[in-house]
Amino acid sequence: MKSTDRSRYLFIGFILTAFLLCVPISPLHADIYMYIDQNGVVHFTNVLTSSEADYRVYIKENSGNTYGLYTPGRYDHYIKEAAQLNGVAYPLLKAIIKAESDFNPKAVSKKGALGLMQLMPENIKQLNINDPFDPWENIMGGARYFRRMLDRFKGKLSLSLAAYNAGPTTVERFNNQIPPYKETEGYVEKVLRYYYAYKFSG
Repeated sequence: MKSTDRSRYLFIGFILTAFLLCVPISPLHADIYMYIDQNGVVHFTNVLTSSEADYRVYIKENSGNTYGLYTPGRYDHYIKEAAQLNGVAYPLLKAIIKAESDFNPKAVSKKGALGLMQLMPENIKQLNINDPFDPWENIMGGARYFRRMLDRFKGKLSLSLAAYNAGPTTVERFNNQIPPYKETEGYVEKVLRYYYAYKFSG
């Protein structure tokens, strides 16, 4: 492929990404369930199985029309504050949230990650977060945690993002390289794509 053709495709890809970032997405409806085990550890899920009968409703999702509720600009004031307090670029922090939860404050992953920045329960405890589904708490805590990753990996953005996704010890186990996992590699690429789109779209 000629360099001019490649540049044209890259430019088109950037424009499409920037456009999609501005399009509100209607979220899925789902109740969130909570269970406290015998060790006092809190577990959350949005999909119950027959073995999870002890879970109780923690958040009841409104069944009404929520189209546009999780729009990209809804939490910008929180993101800007967290970015400034923690020395993280605002478009980068917003890109992480976009990649992690698509701005859904009630998001719950299959691995148990919670809220806008998809924080794991063990990190929620360390960050002294009382309610991981509170947008302000989640963004502030997530920004603090990502700042730790940046410091730990000497400001290397790709490694810090990989550590946020796969865990810092995993990155270190692979000699401070992005772990060869499709999920992590795809995550780093996706956040960087969103980051540059937000950065250059104003």
